[in-house]
Amino acid sequence: MSEQNQVSDPSSLTLADLRAERDALRKDEDAVSFVRRLAQGRVDLVAAVRASRDGGSAVTAADIVKSGVGPAPSTGSARPPRDTDVAGDHPLLAEFDALCDRLGFDNMADLDDAALESLEVQLRAFESTQSEIRRRLFDRIDALTAELVRRYRDGGASVDALLEG
Repeated sequence: MSEQNQVSDPSSLTLADLRAERDALRKDEDAVSFVRRLAQGRVDLVAAVRASRDGGSAVTAADIVKSGVGPAPSTGSARPPRDTDVAGDHPLLAEFDALCDRLGFDNMADLDDAALESLEVQLRAFESTQSEIRRRLFDRIDALTAELVRRYRDGGASVDALLEG
């Protein structure tokens, strides 16, 4: 996501540039949302392991899925769902995997309580950062979409041209 795109006024962009920037930002948002959901799932797993250490019984991944351990289910986004395709080698996914590796996620059962708490705190911080990035992406996508709608509504863009392209 380029800084130039983030500061430019949507009304100053050509129609092609509006569409291109919005498409690029949607791809960025797909990756951020995907990694954010992974982080949320891993936080739930760590929280379940911590809870089992605090007097509960041993917890498996299947137990977590079945019991719904973790935050209350989201009501979902007001945005319509879109097909997404986040590459396995996406830099954000690589960053998240490196964080999990560094913190010992794959061996969390062997971590002491302090390391397990640190793992959870850092995963929550990562998820929170991704949530903020996602919000900013949506703000920009919404501004670009509003400009597109305005142009079609006011006659500054042609529906015929949209259908041709």
